[in-house]
Amino acid sequence: MASHEVLLAFVQAATQGSFSAAARKLGRSQSTISAAVASLEIDLNLVLFDRSSRKPSLTPAGHVMLQRAEEILAATSRLEMTASQLSQGVEPKLTVAISDTYQSDRFEAALGAFEQRYPDLELECLIAECDDLIALVQRGRAQVAFAEMQDSYPPDLVSSTVEERTEIALFVSPAHPLAALHHIDQDVLQQHRELRLATIVNPYESRAKGRVWSAPSYLMLLEMAQGGFGWAPLPRWLVERFGPGSLQELKVRGWPKPVFVDALWSRQHPPGPAGSWLLHKMLE
Repeated sequence: MASHEVLLAFVQAATQGSFSAAARKLGRSQSTISAAVASLEIDLNLVLFDRSSRKPSLTPAGHVMLQRAEEILAATSRLEMTASQLSQGVEPKLTVAISDTYQSDRFEAALGAFEQRYPDLELECLIAECDDLIALVQRGRAQVAFAEMQDSYPPDLVSSTVEERTEIALFVSPAHPLAALHHIDQDVLQQHRELRLATIVNPYESRAKGRVWSAPSYLMLLEMAQGGFGWAPLPRWLVERFGPGSLQELKVRGWPKPVFVDALWSRQHPPGPAGSWLLHKMLE
């Protein structure tokens, strides 16, 4: 199989337009480049360059093999970069837990930069809320989380606020009786079923008054509200994305409510270099 140096000489000769230009680019002699290309042609039993004119040009076979050689060099480069990152302690996999509370332009931009910096690192994204999300970080199941801000966190977690926020408002189906009312207070709300968020690890942290249906995700609550089963506090972005025209916002004093977002990570299971880099991009 052709060596990395031989393939590189061939690719540079093809892209630079001459053996002498490739030699200058690689810091080698022209004879070295010519010999490398000639050895590759012998190994492949193909003529890669037409040398009938003063300036060699790729043959049809040469064009095909140039693409394959570039693919091999790119794969080798990725292999070397991944090995270097792993040897420096970069984690082979990063798990990020995210709340559906907000849609983050910052996070999407950070993922784009992350993919460029760590193209072969496995990234896993989990959707969770409140106590479920905290439990994922505490158990080491997720190394980084982005959650709706809370007043306090367990002592084994570290938090820092992201410079983004969202809004949560109350929504019902247009066919729901509350949709026809102009003045709604808490007493009126309690006469109708509430669709509320309930975590898996601690579903009964606080009891609601009146009839309640619950689910561990905002998207499930949105679907319940679309079905007319009750009213639900939902992130506005989620309704705009998945429920336009199928849900109506209620006018209730104190709503909508602003929601701030915290980045969370564990003192006992701290993120590695890749996770730390992502945290820095989100908090800068």
